[in-house]
Amino acid sequence: MSLSSLAISASNISYRIGSKIILDDINLDLRCGEVTTLLGPNGAGKSTLLKLLCDEISSFNDIRYFEKAKDQWDASELAKRLGVLPQHSTLSFAFDVNEVVELGGLPLALSNQALREITSSMMLKTGISHLAERSYPSLSGGEKQRVHLARVLTQVSQHQQKIVMLDEPTSALDLSHQHNTLRLAKDLANEGAAVIVVLHDLNLAAQYSDRVIVLQDGKLQADGAPWEAITAEMIEAVYGHKTLVQAHPTLNFPVIFAA
Repeated sequence: MSLSSLAISASNISYRIGSKIILDDINLDLRCGEVTTLLGPNGAGKSTLLKLLCDEISSFNDIRYFEKAKDQWDASELAKRLGVLPQHSTLSFAFDVNEVVELGGLPLALSNQALREITSSMMLKTGISHLAERSYPSLSGGEKQRVHLARVLTQVSQHQQKIVMLDEPTSALDLSHQHNTLRLAKDLANEGAAVIVVLHDLNLAAQYSDRVIVLQDGKLQADGAPWEAITAEMIEAVYGHKTLVQAHPTLNFPVIFAA
């Protein structure tokens, strides 16, 4: 079934805790085929926005997936098209890595053989095949992060048109795995997914994003292609830091230097 290329439509998104406004009247349309990165300083509302968009935080906000209201979706069907990698993933059972990745297959109703083939592929993509028999609790933070990424990719593996949300997916990763993870995000978008990523690293966002959305104090401050959104003026206004933004010497994306 082919769905609309408009993956998420969110209107007038607002959220507060007590008297503190976390998000203030955000309107977003997110499309398949794009990596959209949410940027902003600590406390800007990035993770809260992601949680609202995936309905982890229940709200009365108007959110539609593929032009269908969220409460009109069957939960099991939406789970096959919406995968979320949270900022912190906890697991209290002593599963091995294979078993954790296979949890992503729960919504899919696949044969054991088909599921093994998919999980093997996703573990290869995320560079954790050599960890397959390891106990999950024995892993480093970065290894656990990649295990959960493989789980999420398994969950949404049956559809090209899908939504993948990644909340700080590179926070515990070394340089090589940071770039591998974001190349995977780019590949997913090229295959038809809508990918929404929360990042702190402006240079990674500039290199891998099709669209950058900048939040500050719950308000949208910039929205556009990397060259439009990531400017020295924006960085000074939002982050309070002077920078120099120049073109990469061989590739067409901005590179940010501290001034």
